[in-house]
Amino acid sequence: MDEVTQAVENLKKEWNQAVSQLEESIAAIRSCGKTGKGTEEANSLPRLNGSAQDALQLLKSLQFRLDLLAQQLPTFEEVQSGQATLESWDEQYKKLRASLRNANLQAKENIRKAAQEERELLLGGGEESTIRRRNLQTKTGMTSSAESITESLRRSRQMMVQEVERSASTLATFDESTSVLRKAEGEYQGHRSLLSRTRGLLSTMQRQDVLDRVILTAGFIIFSLAVLYVVSRRIGLLTLQRKLADAIRSGSLSAEDIVAKAQQHGPAAADAAGPAPPIYDEL
Repeated sequence: MDEVTQAVENLKKEWNQAVSQLEESIAAIRSCGKTGKGTEEANSLPRLNGSAQDALQLLKSLQFRLDLLAQQLPTFEEVQSGQATLESWDEQYKKLRASLRNANLQAKENIRKAAQEERELLLGGGEESTIRRRNLQTKTGMTSSAESITESLRRSRQMMVQEVERSASTLATFDESTSVLRKAEGEYQGHRSLLSRTRGLLSTMQRQDVLDRVILTAGFIIFSLAVLYVVSRRIGLLTLQRKLADAIRSGSLSAEDIVAKAQQHGPAAADAAGPAPPIYDEL
């Protein structure tokens, strides 16, 4: 049998037991005051009502649990059966509440009549009335003490149930918080590894940036030196050419002398001297 189906069957058994207990309490309340002990039974009426109210709360809790489980049944037919059972439980719950209300009305009427009879008996004379009054006072004191103790225990039980439920909800909250913290820890570990890899990539990029700057600086310096060298060579050749041109114009040096010097020093000197400047005839 499926677990949900088994849970529904267990709920039905609990429902029948709770209904039987409530019917017994209702019958006891309805018969309250019929034995002729109006005062004693009037003191026990709150206890009976407290037991009946506990049974009603249990029935309401069982209805809520069945409503949750009925939606989880494995087949559609079982879901429909669960819904029908829930509706029948609701009708039975309403009838039991009405029966409890009618039983309280009947008990109050019975207690009123019994109290009236006791009052008439106590007001009568004779030794029987005196003994009756004495026994009634003793029983009333004992009954009221027992009722107060029972009510105190009932309140203590309700407080303990509330504390247990509050502790269960607190434990559930702690479990949920623990799972959230574990998820957060896992995400933190993932982000931590990602940050470590990112830090390594940034360090590599910084080293590459420094290396690129060194290479660019060295290349710029070499390029600048090459440019300076070329410019200086060009400036030197132009100066030499200007001096030769001035010497030829002034007549201190002729083209034949330049050719002779070039033949003496060889092609390297001619190449170093550069091409001969054009010679202009003076008018």
